Amino acid sequence: MKTAEELWNLLHQAHELPYGAAQIALVEQVLRHVDTAGDPALAFYSRLLATTAYMYGGEPVKSFPTFSWCVADFDRKPAPYHERWTHNLLWLFKNMVSMLTKFPEIPLARTYAVLDDMERRYREHGQGMQAVYKHRYLVAEHVGQTEEAQAWFDKWQAAPRDELSDCAGCDPTSLAHHLIGKGRFAEAVELSEPVLTGDLSCNEQPQSILSELMVAYLRSGHPAEAADAHRRSYLVERNNLADLGGIGDHISFCARTGNEHRGLEILQRHIDWLDRAPSPSSAMWFAASSAQLLRRITERGHGDAVIRRSGKPDITAAELAGELSAFATETASRFDARNGTSHQSESVRRELDAQPYETAVQLSATARPAPTGPVVVPPAPVEAVPEPPAAIPAEASLAELLDLAERYRDEDRDAAFDEVVDAIGERFGMPEEPLLAARLWALRGYRLPDDAHAETILVWETAAELFTAAGETGEAISMRARIAAERLNLGDEGGVVEAVRADAEHQDQHGDAAQRASAWLRLSNVLLQLDRLDEATVAGDRADECAAESGDPRRVAYHARMRARLLAMTHRHEEAVAAARSAWQFYRENGPAGMSADAAMVFGQLTEDPAEALAAFDEVLSIGLPGAEFAVRIQRGRALMRLDRAGEAIGDLAEAVALSAEQGQDETGVFARHELAQAYRMTGRTAEAIEVAEEALLGYERFEAQERADDCRFLLAGLYEAFGDRNRALAGYRDLIERLADNPAGRGQIGERAGQLLYDMDRDSEAALTFLASAESLREAGDLPGELRLLRRRLMALNYADETPAAEELIGLFARRYAELPEELAAHPGMIWEQSIFAFEVGNLLMRRGRFGEAVPHLRDAPDRLREIEAIDDADRVTNMLAEALLRSGSAKEAEEMLDKLLAGLRPDSPARETALGLRDEAREPS
Repeated sequence: MKTAEELWNLLHQAHELPYGAAQIALVEQVLRHVDTAGDPALAFYSRLLATTAYMYGGEPVKSFPTFSWCVADFDRKPAPYHERWTHNLLWLFKNMVSMLTKFPEIPLARTYAVLDDMERRYREHGQGMQAVYKHRYLVAEHVGQTEEAQAWFDKWQAAPRDELSDCAGCDPTSLAHHLIGKGRFAEAVELSEPVLTGDLSCNEQPQSILSELMVAYLRSGHPAEAADAHRRSYLVERNNLADLGGIGDHISFCARTGNEHRGLEILQRHIDWLDRAPSPSSAMWFAASSAQLLRRITERGHGDAVIRRSGKPDITAAELAGELSAFATETASRFDARNGTSHQSESVRRELDAQPYETAVQLSATARPAPTGPVVVPPAPVEAVPEPPAAIPAEASLAELLDLAERYRDEDRDAAFDEVVDAIGERFGMPEEPLLAARLWALRGYRLPDDAHAETILVWETAAELFTAAGETGEAISMRARIAAERLNLGDEGGVVEAVRADAEHQDQHGDAAQRASAWLRLSNVLLQLDRLDEATVAGDRADECAAESGDPRRVAYHARMRARLLAMTHRHEEAVAAARSAWQFYRENGPAGMSADAAMVFGQLTEDPAEALAAFDEVLSIGLPGAEFAVRIQRGRALMRLDRAGEAIGDLAEAVALSAEQGQDETGVFARHELAQAYRMTGRTAEAIEVAEEALLGYERFEAQERADDCRFLLAGLYEAFGDRNRALAGYRDLIERLADNPAGRGQIGERAGQLLYDMDRDSEAALTFLASAESLREAGDLPGELRLLRRRLMALNYADETPAAEELIGLFARRYAELPEELAAHPGMIWEQSIFAFEVGNLLMRRGRFGEAVPHLRDAPDRLREIEAIDDADRVTNMLAEALLRSGSAKEAEEMLDKLLAGLRPDSPARETALGLRDEAREPS
């Protein structure tokens, strides 16, 4: 048996939980014991809380007996505790009236009886009739009594609001619903806008009014606002079974705005809720909206799409459409039989037959943004001018044409190179002379695609054999080095380095500067592929020397482009950026365009200047670089975010998501979604950020990318907090803390966020415990300043949790920890500030409990310490606290002198002036 105190504690815990199954379970645990605890107030309040938990947690049918018990107890034996909760009881009458209409098995007369009882009680307690008139209107509208509904509507609108009126969000929601039903969409929007900018603390807001406004925004010409209203309201309603009917509204909105796929995702997510629907009414509307969607899907040729249901066989969209339509129609007829009208059946039929709106709306946060204005195309660079055609003399010999082809290749004139090689084939075929044939076979290898490694090897092996037959040993060695590099691309490492190094050494003895440069660069690239970075760096440096000796600026630029990434990988970042910049500059001025785009890509990835990176990626996009668009979009989006232009980044990152889907690159698509969520976060589009980040997290989990998944979880927890879903945010932080068992620094940092959230939620005891655990984690990580910061925050939480003994124990612990700091760290301005503000919090703790004299020694030195580090405003604030402590502990004269000195030095706009003046006046008053 539990004591009354234990049961009260459980009720307090239940009150902190969000509406749903967990809260209901805890409340029911109390209900099982409450009648044996001997506490009538506990028995009454536990059932009052249970009534609310049932209604908002998705089990409203259980609220009828608990509410009836409370009414009977209230009437049977009035007691002081009833007075405390009279307002709550009267408020719940409104919920009861609304809920009774949602169950067709409950006679309508019962609803009217509760309405009459509600009116009587409101009058007896001196309350206005505004809420009564509203609920008479709602009942009449449910029944379909149009004239009576209008009469009650007029009375509701004419009556003044009072303390039992629905909240500042719910009343306008009902009014917006009324206006939308009459086609007055613009009026509904105009009415609701001030509500959305205000402070809404009701459990049903803002999701209810946003859900109503989806259609109003759309039909009044605001599709973007309609999409935002859908996203924001669904994010809240998706979490609670009680909102099943509202989820149906979202399914219908998707079906009628060209978002059938999204609607199907929502239906699949919630279809199992239908078996435990909060009420027949919510089940009916969810089923009708879902049937409408499934009809649309079937009409578009996808009636064989499969919907999965727990504990039931899979079913096709077409079959489920028929099943849900029949269910909604039959349920509506039950309501009409109860009500004596056909209104519900007519309403359901309209929902089932609803057609698409004239305006399509983009609801997916990862879809390519629809164009909203003129397309801005980056200016075309100089080298984008078409390459001039090859100049091929008609009388040229084979040797001359081979020379010409090799020159065009060295000049990066690929089209001209291809023309000459084609001309050789047409004029001369395959020459018999081995040297000429070898040169032609070598050129043919260069023409093959970059990824045709096996074919290239076969062609070049022929060239190498012919060079050997022609006595050109050096050319044969060089060709075999090229073959070795191609074999490495196929994963064959055997003898590769030896073959390529032999060529470099041979060219050092016999080749010119250009040949030496090519050989050493090839060796550097091979070593880089093998992750032998130190050797690759040595070879690369030698290649650069040879390229410079060649006097060929194009070769120097080519080497710079190829070497930039190796320089970056070996932490020679400044050299890497300089090399990439010089290569890009050369190719921009001299072409070809493809090489300029490639060099721009390298430079954009290496530079730390986001403006330079953006310019580089703009060029890559304007020219086009095969296979690079995904990377360009990601990198360009990042650059824009770094430039605080996250709104522009969204287009690039959404395009990256689309490209990954088109190319079947699911893993890169996950990464792109993570980046896109960050862009949405930076622009304040929190609902879209949550949607995309949740998709990214599912992807990371699927690919078992745990580190990235944890980064995404942290992002999501912050987004939930920004969205106002504090319980989900807290759960996210706690989940991360458990996952970071081996990362004390991470645990401490995330625990601090969780503690602050609990503190903001006025859950101060939990906040204090969380700050303590986080402080211990940071101490384990060696972060002593962080530990002291969290001990200070723990003191703040303990103060407001009224856990004074634990707070007093903490004062000593903080002093010991501060004394343990290394002397240099203790003298740091940040630590001096921390010590001084801790003293301020100690003063706050003691003075809130009237212990002014004890506060004085803690505060005495803090103002001077703060002034030494130029924390002037904080010093002034602590001085005021010290003066008040002196004043209240009997040292008025010292307090007055201190305040005189403070006021003499305060600037006119100082936030401490008003407090100081008030305290000084008090200090000057006669005892």
